[in-house]
Amino acid sequence: MRIATYNVEWFNALFDDEGALLDDNELSGRHGISRDAQLTALGTVFTALDADAIMIIEAPDTNKKRSTETALENFARAVGLRARKALIGFANATQQEIALLYDPDVLTCRHDPKGEETGKRGSPDAPRFDGVFRIDLDIDATEDLVEFSKPPLEVAVETREGFRFRMIGAHLKSKAPHGARSRDEAMRMGISNRRKQQAQAVWLRRRVEEHLGQGESLILLGDLNDGPGLDEYEHLFGRSSVEVIMGEGKGDVPMLFDPHAKRALTRRIGAMNTTARFYIPQEKRYLQALLDYILVSPDLAARSPVWRIWHPFDDPDCWKNAELRDALITASDHFPVVMDIDLTS
Repeated sequence: MRIATYNVEWFNALFDDEGALLDDNELSGRHGISRDAQLTALGTVFTALDADAIMIIEAPDTNKKRSTETALENFARAVGLRARKALIGFANATQQEIALLYDPDVLTCRHDPKGEETGKRGSPDAPRFDGVFRIDLDIDATEDLVEFSKPPLEVAVETREGFRFRMIGAHLKSKAPHGARSRDEAMRMGISNRRKQQAQAVWLRRRVEEHLGQGESLILLGDLNDGPGLDEYEHLFGRSSVEVIMGEGKGDVPMLFDPHAKRALTRRIGAMNTTARFYIPQEKRYLQALLDYILVSPDLAARSPVWRIWHPFDDPDCWKNAELRDALITASDHFPVVMDIDLTS
């Protein structure tokens, strides 16, 4: 079985309010790329992936006028994908949903959120992801009220052969200090935003521990927008969000595993894998980073899954296939992460 996660930059800009593809020469949300070019590139990438399930980060929007499921299913139909059924959980207000596109002939999937509903009062006990989490991260005896701008998608999955597991699709983000009028204000905002992301990671880790404590197989995947050494404020919190979610540094507890994250943890300096590529105008160069992960529970790690980042320059098969290589560059500023695993029993 092939499971993937893919952050598609401004996927929402490629559809009208009825979910129809905007297959024209108007500019997409990607700089200098037309909607037709991005859609064609995405069709090439998704077809080549041929995945049983793809967790799509920054999926098309859901609101009173638009439907994520309609847009993604229209896309799958136009491209001819077998992963043709779409599922979302709690919609958000960012125009960037978290959605699962899957093959209904192979998998049965349903949104299955855990945790209590809190309303605005919040709870310290890992509430439902559309609720409010109360936590004191800076040890000032005052609880912070934390919310997800993009609530993680919790999915109960069963294979055709009857194997059951859980999936959590996540998109964590530490906002840039927009509106800061001085270096000190930018620093304060940066630390505050980083604290919120750290709290979200703690929230996710508590849900992970609940599933692992019940002996459930779990895959947590998506764009965690963080990694060891990535953030200048990381030293203030001791660990990156990825380390918190994995369970790194917590002693004798079950840990989630991803080989790319593990390699990054053991190599603070030196070569490491990357999943995203961004242009920095001020420096006139590209920055690469490891942001996207497929983390698995110990029982799934024991099945010897094979991970692969479809990086157009680092993966030999992607590099040799000129059409796929160019499509990966055109389609998004992130590249798919894929895991092949035997889940037949």
